[in-house]
Amino acid sequence: MIDIYSKIKQLKKDKNAIILAHFYQDPEIQDIADFLGDSLKLAQCAKETDAEIILFCGVNFMCETAKILNPEKRVILPDVNAGCSLADSAPVDKVKKWINYYPNYKVISYINCSAEVKALSDIVCTSSNAEKIINSFPINEKLLFLPDRSLGKYLNKKTNRNMILWDGYCMVHEIFSERSLVRLKVRNPEALVVAHPECKDDILRHADFIGSTTSIIKFVKEENNNQFIIATEPGVIHQMKKQNRDKEFIPLPTNNGCQCNECPHMRLNTLEKIANALENLKPEIILNNDICFKALKPLEKMLSLS
Repeated sequence: MIDIYSKIKQLKKDKNAIILAHFYQDPEIQDIADFLGDSLKLAQCAKETDAEIILFCGVNFMCETAKILNPEKRVILPDVNAGCSLADSAPVDKVKKWINYYPNYKVISYINCSAEVKALSDIVCTSSNAEKIINSFPINEKLLFLPDRSLGKYLNKKTNRNMILWDGYCMVHEIFSERSLVRLKVRNPEALVVAHPECKDDILRHADFIGSTTSIIKFVKEENNNQFIIATEPGVIHQMKKQNRDKEFIPLPTNNGCQCNECPHMRLNTLEKIANALENLKPEIILNNDICFKALKPLEKMLSLS
């Protein structure tokens, strides 16, 4: 009987497909990916691939981004229900009314939003390039930022701006517990705290380093320290352990005291679903051509600055 890994490898070859995977995927999915990264890296890889089929192990908005950048390719995902709480917090009809309320403002949308919201934006950003994207505008430019309020608040401080923020959040980064973090710091006084900027202020103020998923992984590798408290989705720890076998990584518990801070949407993808998706070429991402055309411009503007 052929094992699941061999089956996926053969299907990729037969279908001329590649697998893109986010750091928040389960370790076995990270290990079979052709390209692994955060949102910026995966958007860049999606744009540059020669494969006919892109299988995206992430969530819906990531697959949509790949489709917008590659309208001629087929983009499939293992589980159609892999959504995003942050993207869901910004429904396009409400966002449109919000933008219309501020007619003289430029719109910066964090990549964690739907294709329809991207199509309403002047430019897209990721956590990796958000500061650079914001600073590409004159200091007196009136800006709207959506959908993540915590990331927006952090960026306002970093860039000395006063962007008006949409009231959205990531369910994973929202539930980290400051009390648990303080307790961990007391128990592990030598540990450095690394945090994603989607976390709330009460977490970020304790952080020794704040950055995107990729920059966090790079920081713990280069830093001469043996212990780290991780305030982001714990899927990143798999790569940290592979690159730093002598270091200890402690996931930050949530408000209810458990270490159940895995993204439930990201973790819907499985090896079996990957094989089925490659075999049947579905679920497939289908987008309206007009939406793709309108969303392409802000995405390409982001990539040109990255």
